[in-house]
Amino acid sequence: MYRPRDTRMPLDEAQDLIDAHGFAVLLDGGLQASHLPLVLSRGEGELGTLYGHFARANPHWQALEGQRVLAIFQGPHAYVSPRWYAARPAVPTWNYVSVHASGIVERLDDEATQAAFDTLLAKYEPDLLDDAEILSDAYRRRLLKGTVGFRIRLDDLQGKAKLGLNRSREDQAGVLAGLGASPDPLARQLGGYTQGYTERYTRRHLEDDLGKESQDDR
Repeated sequence: MYRPRDTRMPLDEAQDLIDAHGFAVLLDGGLQASHLPLVLSRGEGELGTLYGHFARANPHWQALEGQRVLAIFQGPHAYVSPRWYAARPAVPTWNYVSVHASGIVERLDDEATQAAFDTLLAKYEPDLLDDAEILSDAYRRRLLKGTVGFRIRLDDLQGKAKLGLNRSREDQAGVLAGLGASPDPLARQLGGYTQGYTERYTRRHLEDDLGKESQDDR
């Protein structure tokens, strides 16, 4: 993924985006793709480990054992008008946040598959775990027979935040105002994300600069 320096996300930001936008496109080397919810376990490996499952009827899983795959996570994105910039001339663009995560696929046994399924439920609707009317033990066993669980031990994780951080403060403020006034809810979501990310980005760089200054004073 093309990532100019000002768009490269720190590891924790990339992991946060996966947590917030866990529906991924899982792509293999033959360009076959599946759309799946994935859950990140940050404590497993240097970059983390993704867990998910296929419907057994989906033939994609049969070709993936031991193969390296790419999971693409898409955060908020929206059109950016050149009218929002203070500087002229300017061109329209599209701002977005995305993460590419790669690693080797490993199939899970039934116990680990059930645990991964429960982790997914715990994230999105934890009350279902205790709802025996909807998810009885017998029904869970039936689901397990039709499911193929897997994990991906990540060996590469790249996040990109194309948010116009290379532009002037006036331009950035104009973009935030434009996104905030948009009738598109995704644009407004991008505006909120951009504001928070910009504050964290600025704080992080200030801390880095202060750290360098303290080292220079030694």
